[in-house]
Parts: sequence; C-alpha cells; structure tokens
Amino acid sequence: MAEFRKKLEDLILIVTKEGGSDLHLTAGAYPTIRVAGDLVPLVNQPKLSADDTMGMAMEILNERNKSRFLEEKEIDFSYSPDGVTRFRGNAFFQRGLVGIALRLIPTHIKTFEELNLPPELADFTRREQGFFLVVGPVGMGKSTTLAAMINLINRERAEHIITVEDPIEYLFTNERSIIDQREVRFDTNDFQAALQSMFRQDVNVGMIGEMRNPDTIATAVTAAETGHLIFSTLHTNSASQTIDRIIDAFPPNQQRQIRVQLAGSLNGIFSQRLVPRISGGLIPAYELLVDNSAVSNLIREGRTAEIDVVIETGSDKGMIDLNRSLADLVRRGEISADTAYRFSMNPRGLDRLL
Repeated sequence: MAEFRKKLEDLILIVTKEGGSDLHLTAGAYPTIRVAGDLVPLVNQPKLSADDTMGMAMEILNERNKSRFLEEKEIDFSYSPDGVTRFRGNAFFQRGLVGIALRLIPTHIKTFEELNLPPELADFTRREQGFFLVVGPVGMGKSTTLAAMINLINRERAEHIITVEDPIEYLFTNERSIIDQREVRFDTNDFQAALQSMFRQDVNVGMIGEMRNPDTIATAVTAAETGHLIFSTLHTNSASQTIDRIIDAFPPNQQRQIRVQLAGSLNGIFSQRLVPRISGGLIPAYELLVDNSAVSNLIREGRTAEIDVVIETGSDKGMIDLNRSLADLVRRGEISADTAYRFSMNPRGLDRLL
C-alpha cells in the first residue's frame, strides 16, 4: 500500500501547488485536476491503471467504508492525508473499474469579503429563527458560502450550533459558539434521525449539508417554525425553482401544508454561480430572494412563477437579481460580456442592463 500512498501524496501536492479545486483519478486516464473551473490532465504523470485506482481507494477508505464501497459500488467520504489538508470525496465503479473524485476543502474558512459575497448575507445569520437556503448547481461554492455564514454566527453570537453532513467538510473551531459536527453513518444513522435529535439537544442553529428527501425537508421546516435557525443547500438553479422543488418533493395531498409552512418559515434563498474572471480564477454571481409578505403570499398561493419578477424589481427590499449581479461584474471589469450571457438565465433581460 506504500506505493499507492506515495502516488496519492504526490498528486495531492500538485493539486495544492497549482491552486486546484479537484482531483480526478480514473483507470486508463491521466490524473486530472480542475483549476479555475477547467480540467487539466497531468500528462507528465503516467496514466493510471486499474490497480492504481483500486489501490488508492483502499488507501483512502477506512475499514468500514471499504466494505460498504465494495458492496454498494459508490461512497461519499472525507479524507485527510496529513490531518490538516482535507478532501471531500466520492469513489465509484465505472465499467467495472474504480474512479475517484476528490475536492479540496480549504482549511481556512473565508469571510464574505474574501469570497466576494454580498454583505446582505450577514443579515440572515443574525436572525433568531427561520429557514435559509444556499442553492446552485454542483461545484458552485454552496458549502463554502454556508461555512462562511455559520462561522460568522460562531464569531458574533454565543449559540449551540449543530451541523449534519455527509461527509463533514469544513472543520469549525469554537469561538463564541459551541459547534457540534455530526457525520452521517459515523455520528448518526441518517439526516432524519439527526434532525429529530436536534430538538432534544438544546440547539439554536442547525446546518444540514443537503436536503435529500421529503422527511428531511419537513423536519427542517418544522425546526425553523419552532424557534430554530436552519441553514441548508439544494441543487437547484434559482430561488423560484428551489421553492417548486421543495413543494414537488411531497405527494399532492401534502403540498398545501408544506406551502403554508414554507411561507411562514422561509428567511431567504441565495443562488450562486462561480464564473470565470478575466484576470483568472472564479468569482461568484448570485441571486438573493428575501422573504417578505409578498413572497410569502406567492408561495402560499402556488404562484412561484411570479417570484422571478419580485426579485427583479425588489432591489429596494434587499433582493439581488442574477442579471444585475452579472452586469455589475461586467461593469467592474471582472468578467466579459460573453461570460455574463453564458451564465444568465434570462439573456434578453441582461440586454437591458449592458
């Protein structure tokens, strides 16, 4: 196993030196890293064999995860080769061979300013209760934004914070708050069990790594209704789509109830994309829905299609429209107009701003 450990160590060193975000290990291909959104094959390295990828998977996984991986053919995990550098990973089989995807998790939890996030997000960390979602496609920085929000609470307030993650990503250090981090399958059997236990753990703030099923969503919304501040993520493209996804997760006879609950508990939805900068690297473009009486009524009445217009015209109420965010980045010289159009969900609307 020493051979595979050495290969992993060498590749991890390359990822960190090159400022990469991800490492892909696939049998028959060069090791590949992702830098500023682009995949870069390491052609100066030998192509990986089937023995390489299986050996590295067995090096990464603990004994419990090894047997689960071989049985279920895929597994999420966290990996820290030196106790400092951390990765979120997934190992899987493809055409009978092992593939591994590792995402580097920075040890330093950045501030809103360092991440180029809007200061308005701080308002949602100072609420006493309610439900706030960070959404976007895979790989768009949702976990990083959520970590920045939780860490702001940690610095400003004395609260009991519990996170439920699969796997644990960012490691928090207690400052003013007490933070307990629970990993699914190691510290708790599943998201649902952990969420139900929160009610008996004197928790103020809960962070759910991802809402994966109706039971988890229902419990999270109930927690937000009953005096807890709850944060979570979803893989959706916009605020309006997020609300529809939540409602549609339930059978028709339960949708009215979840609409009413969501209308009463939602604080806001932040949707983000990481877009290529002219100077290199990535910068976020985003949309922010702030819940108010108008938004609550639209959710309650099933008129979510109108929420996009509310965001577009609601800047005086703290809303941030994605097109305005993109146009602002163009005006500041951060991104090109072509990039803005590529990431816009309403190019005609963007025409009016550029």
